[in-house]
Amino acid sequence: MIILETERLILRRLVMEDLNALFALYSNPEIRRYFPEGTLTYEETKEELEWFLNGHPRHPELGLWATIYKPTKQFIGRCGLLPWTIEGREEVEVAYLIDKTFWRQGLGAEAAQAIVQYGFNTLGLSRLICMIDPANQASQNVARKLGMTLEKEMEDEKGPFLLYAKSRSLAHD
Repeated sequence: MIILETERLILRRLVMEDLNALFALYSNPEIRRYFPEGTLTYEETKEELEWFLNGHPRHPELGLWATIYKPTKQFIGRCGLLPWTIEGREEVEVAYLIDKTFWRQGLGAEAAQAIVQYGFNTLGLSRLICMIDPANQASQNVARKLGMTLEKEMEDEKGPFLLYAKSRSLAHD
């Protein structure tokens, strides 16, 4: 099921056939460098994929979605919206992970921008966040391109992160 499309990307629900492609991303230390849990095993990747098959179990409209590069119909990442509770507040994170061979082409920003518009305009969310490793300059750049601002530096059980946020404007950008 297609969730949304951009000029170069299709974001659709994950399917079990995505497992090997997802594992190729999740097992790559360079791609997973800024994820607190690091690389994932095949079994861990399968568990995450199964968790998101029908959207997020508690919020089916949210979740991680297969990110397909239109020109080649290739699986190049997984992006989406993830629910979190941070300091007692319900938040929704814009999440993006793109295959290293597609870095520096603006695809992460293209996916993230479409996800922000989808979150605000289709789902009616009032606020979106990004939680970013302080060393991850590329993701901070994407967050700023989305119009997010650094709200605070935080730390949880997985380590330090930067909380970027953007509220929906009344003009529905």
